[in-house]
Amino acid sequence: MSGSEGSPKTPEPSGVDLARVALRAAKEAARARGDAAQQKSQARRGGGLRSGARRDGRDPMALGSAINRLITERGWETPAAVGGVMGRWPQIVGDDLARRCVPERYDEDERVLHVRCDSTAWATNLRLLAPQLVARLNEDLGHGTVQLLKVHGPGGSAHRYGPLRAPGSTGPGDTYG
Repeated sequence: MSGSEGSPKTPEPSGVDLARVALRAAKEAARARGDAAQQKSQARRGGGLRSGARRDGRDPMALGSAINRLITERGWETPAAVGGVMGRWPQIVGDDLARRCVPERYDEDERVLHVRCDSTAWATNLRLLAPQLVARLNEDLGHGTVQLLKVHGPGGSAHRYGPLRAPGSTGPGDTYG
């Protein structure tokens, strides 16, 4: 029996493992380039290591820090926060309501969150819960971020053609108006 038959097989690296290996190699290469550049500049200056190097805008930074900096510079804090709330909608409103009502968009100028419900009954229910929901959203996002919750009923295609279409009718049989 050879040594490879009895020993457990090591799995081939995949996905995240490959990314980690590539990142580690890139960091080591960057460190090596930085050390070489530092040695060259020291040779030109004719001296040893200098302390007190200052960071500037050209220094590399973590991706999360770069994104947070971009959001702050562009003034996107509120839209980003509201986007996070839309991603956590089931945790905020509960699973039952989240299955029936979905946030569609946030109007930053008017501070209105538009929510679409799949039936008129759920739209009515959400309208009754709107004050509590706005308070909960502002608790998460900051006071005054959402001033109004605009609830929309089910959207369907208009039935414009057919022999039994009533003049002036606009849509499906749901009674939402």
